[in-house]
Amino acid sequence: MRLSDEELKLSLDDLESDRSERKESYKGDAPETVRQAICAFANDLPGHQLAGVVFIGVRNDGHPVGLPITDELLRTLSDIRSDGNIQPMPSMSVEKRILKGSEVAVITVLPADAPPVRYKGRTYIRTGPRRDIASQQDERILNERRRHQNLPFDLQPVPFARLADLSRSIFESEYLPGAFAADVLDANDRSYEERLSACRMIESVDKPVPTVLGCLVLGNRPRDLIPCGYVQFLRLDGVELDAPILDEAAIDGRLGEVLTRTDEKIKANISTAVDIQSSATERRYADYPLAALQQLVRNAVMHRSYEATNAPVRFTWFSDRIEIVNPGGPYGIVTCENFGSPGITDYRNPHLAEAMKVLGYVQRFGVGIAIARRLLSQNGNPPPVFEPRDTHVLVTLRRAE
Repeated sequence: MRLSDEELKLSLDDLESDRSERKESYKGDAPETVRQAICAFANDLPGHQLAGVVFIGVRNDGHPVGLPITDELLRTLSDIRSDGNIQPMPSMSVEKRILKGSEVAVITVLPADAPPVRYKGRTYIRTGPRRDIASQQDERILNERRRHQNLPFDLQPVPFARLADLSRSIFESEYLPGAFAADVLDANDRSYEERLSACRMIESVDKPVPTVLGCLVLGNRPRDLIPCGYVQFLRLDGVELDAPILDEAAIDGRLGEVLTRTDEKIKANISTAVDIQSSATERRYADYPLAALQQLVRNAVMHRSYEATNAPVRFTWFSDRIEIVNPGGPYGIVTCENFGSPGITDYRNPHLAEAMKVLGYVQRFGVGIAIARRLLSQNGNPPPVFEPRDTHVLVTLRRAE
């Protein structure tokens, strides 16, 4: 993805290019317009199949202004990818370069494999040096282009599924308002099938076969279509699997139902103790912090493999610990050796991750493990233990004493 100095200089000087954007600083409206530009480059409406570049610290005429490029600025720019506002997450890099004798921040954006990409519910495109919002015809072009890419599994069509297997009421009342800005929906005269296709719930308007994503998020019978798409919850009165069962449930349904019902199970099983001896005021603490368990379960649902397995996510609550197992080992740049390291994340199911953001179950990406670790520490629990394997990931949590 790294462009040479010569390639970057050519982009700097080509003032009419639809593959470059220049900003003197990252103040004022720049955080907004830079994100719009990243979205537009990811959509690559002209079909260049080449990277787009945003320069920070450069005037419109292509000359650097001498802006100091600090580590804080580079971290701020890197956070654009995971703050959840651009969906699906763009493939981009951020670096400091010396161009024309001055420091410049360079954001390099690759075309998306599965357009359209949206920023705050709007699809931005590039027409020459200008950004614009995609028209209905523009979105149709982007949707068609997606069909010819090597798509991740969550966008593969489910051959035996039919349009009637998806819930139109859930799509229109719950999903669309989170996926698109209100003004875009108000002005939108697209058909039901066009909207489904734009949200990647079906293969295309001409071939309205539900995708894996559509079945998981909108399916009337998701487990019939994706057999492994559920959470197996088990509460045991002991420390071994053969201990007496206190509570058991196969939690299935649409994605939102699975996550909500799992939350309810966790809440019902958390115990709260009262400490009246260690301080002048009573202190209440749970054996496990709810928000930490939610982060880890949602991570498991998001990152698990839905391909070539019928195994569910397993949530087993022993008397002394909790074990969460998700099928599918580390993916992409994540390995068994660097698993859980800050800043190291990848997405086996990027569009399922997008759906979880749209439905409100994720606020930002790449921080779930860090949040869980912090909440467990604050609650007095030992650190979680992660055991990634080629076929699964096991996380073990010990109760607070």
